Parts: sequence; C-alpha cells; structure tokens
Amino acid sequence: MKLLRLYILYRLYFALGLIVAGVLSHLYADVILAWILYILAFVSVLLHYMIGTMRLVKDAVEAGNVDLATIYIQKIKRPNWLIKPVRSAYYMLQSTMSMATNDLSTAEDNIRKSLKTKSTLAGDMEGTNLMQLGFIQMRQGKIKEGRANLLAAIQAGIPDKESLAGVYLQLCSIEMQRQQFKVGKAYFKKAKALNPKSKEIVEQIKLLEKSISRLPG
Repeated sequence: MKLLRLYILYRLYFALGLIVAGVLSHLYADVILAWILYILAFVSVLLHYMIGTMRLVKDAVEAGNVDLATIYIQKIKRPNWLIKPVRSAYYMLQSTMSMATNDLSTAEDNIRKSLKTKSTLAGDMEGTNLMQLGFIQMRQGKIKEGRANLLAAIQAGIPDKESLAGVYLQLCSIEMQRQQFKVGKAYFKKAKALNPKSKEIVEQIKLLEKSISRLPG
C-alpha cells in the first residue's frame, strides 16, 4: 500500500523517470524496451490527470481522516480533466468534507456539480447525490427543498439500505413536524423494515419509537 501511495502521489516524476530510461534504452540498449517504457510513462501521465489522487482521498475519508483527505484532494489541480465517474466522486467527496466543517454553502455547490457530471460507468450516483443535497438543505433549514430532493433520491435509487433507512427517518421527522402523522408512521415502518445496523440509525429508530406510538393517525 505504501508503494501504491507513493506511485499515486508522484506519478509525473515516475513518468519522467520512465521517459529518461526509455531514451537511454533507445540510444544504448533495446528499442522495444524503450517503447515499453514510453508506453508506461504515457499511461502514468493519463492516470495522473484522469484519476488523480482520488484513491487516496477515498481511503482517508473512509478512515475518518478528513485532514489527510483534504491534503490529497488539493493535489488535484484540474478536476475537469478527471474522467466522469471520478469527477462526480471528486465533487461528492468535496461536498462531504465541506459538510464536516459545516460549510454548507460550499457543500451544496459541490454536490450540484456532482449531479451535473452524469456518468453510469461506475453506477448511477444520482440517487446518492440527491440524498446528500437533501440532507444539506435540511441542515440549512430549507425543509421544502430538502424534502423534495429526498423523495427524488428514493425515486432515483439509493444503493445501500443504511442510507435509505436514514432518508426514511428524515422524511418521518419532516412529516411529524407537518403533523402528517400517518405518513410519518409509514416512513418509520419502512426505515425499521430495512433492519439497519449502523449505530447512528439504530439510535434514531429507538428515539423515534418512544414517541411515534403515541401519535394519532
């Protein structure tokens, strides 16, 4: 993993070294070997601009190290050159990190950029993007817009049941605030039926369960 990290961080230097080795091989050794080195250098340059350091960013985010993820993501100087699925993930992770620092305006701007980057090569991310946009808007106090985007996220498709359960619980809370108790209970049942395992979602279900049974409707 350490070698992979070094390669990802220093791809351009690695490519330059391959080119130098290729030239030397071309002049003094094997022409075929030289062309192999040229091709490897070309591939390294392509990977640098088309994928960047996103693998390292993803690993850092999953490890909960936002500071390290920020360092890695700042090394991507030309996000518009990233291939579409990677570009979409880039803006989504930028949005996630902005949410972690409570910079909701930047978070919303980046998730909208992710939504505009339509690609199905790595699976359709529209539902996940809409879900994140909805949660951002809820935190901003934009209840109507947030509710609409969460509903749109469900329709577009949310890939994992933990996230889907979280969306149903958020919609349940919204409907309870609107005094639409019957609808709120229906969303709560849908969330519970998914049998989520994450600690945060389970705690939310326990808290809601204590009060929702006493509601009319």
